Amino acid sequence: MIHKQFTSNIITWYNSNKRALPWRKTTNPYYIWISEIILQQTRVSQGLPYYQKFVAVFPTIQDLAAASEQEVLALWQGLGYYSRARNMHKCAKVITSEFNGHFPKAFEQLLKLPGIGPYTAAAITSLAFNNPTPVVDGNVYRVLARVFGIDNNIADAKSFKHFFNLSAQLINKNDPGTYNQAVMELGATICSPQKPLCNACPVEESCFARANKKQNALPVKIKKSRNRNRYFTYLVIECNGKRAMTKREGKGIWEGLYEFYLIENSSETPIDKLKNSFLEQLHLKGVVSSEETTLAKHILSHQTIYSKFITLHFKLEAEVSKLLTENGLVLYSQTEIDALPKPVLISNYLNSASKSINLQD
Repeated sequence: MIHKQFTSNIITWYNSNKRALPWRKTTNPYYIWISEIILQQTRVSQGLPYYQKFVAVFPTIQDLAAASEQEVLALWQGLGYYSRARNMHKCAKVITSEFNGHFPKAFEQLLKLPGIGPYTAAAITSLAFNNPTPVVDGNVYRVLARVFGIDNNIADAKSFKHFFNLSAQLINKNDPGTYNQAVMELGATICSPQKPLCNACPVEESCFARANKKQNALPVKIKKSRNRNRYFTYLVIECNGKRAMTKREGKGIWEGLYEFYLIENSSETPIDKLKNSFLEQLHLKGVVSSEETTLAKHILSHQTIYSKFITLHFKLEAEVSKLLTENGLVLYSQTEIDALPKPVLISNYLNSASKSINLQD
């Protein structure tokens, strides 16, 4: 009985209190998918402008599939977790080529697509196709753990099944999309991680955490720390009003984005102690002047980056062009750099340097 009352209460509450968000006004799976990918690890207030840009620039999945990776990454710039954008682009290509531009309706089929996990698959199949598959994300973990007194460690992958099965019992089979939206909205706006608004909660009277004053204890999330420090020294090579940049390859952070030549050390290293053959060769090519810029530490989810930028000025492009090419670097004008997808760290440096340096357009 408590399950039915929970479901009824949050749906009634949602219908009267939901935020007016554009992806809630459609059953188009493409728009729902775009919103769900953007909102992973991203607040609605931050993600909304990106959603609006994406659907304006790529109004159909065919448009997204036809775009270059560089165009997609440039539009994504600033959101972080760039693998989301790359997988979204890959997924668009697969749906366009293998499914004639139509999203599969089944949860199991959606899971086979690049970048689509259980949460996103459940959102698409329930919101677009009215299939009774429950979503389980951070908001859902929090709401259910508090209301039903569940102390499973949500950082443990094994806990997903427990919450998924409970959600499958709670979901409204006739209107699964509204139920899924309701429980997520409740977690996002009322049952927040800190200082939940219990007095405004539609299920306050049946909430275990509220009755036992355990709002701050639930959900339980214990994970091993994996944070590490990294030390980046960038060589900003300037020649004839242009800067040299390269596309970051390989797996890891910022794949496919553009940066300056990078020297990474295991600890903070003074500039005069850097050992790098490319840097040594550059000095032989006639550096006119150099300067150093240190930015504040750049914090990512599992790592902290300490960065320095060494700007090296050259007069003649011909003296360094061959060496740049051999090291995968290309000279770009400021206008070209503006159009390249870049990590926020690089953009922050460019913004700090733009006031004092006049590059060619």
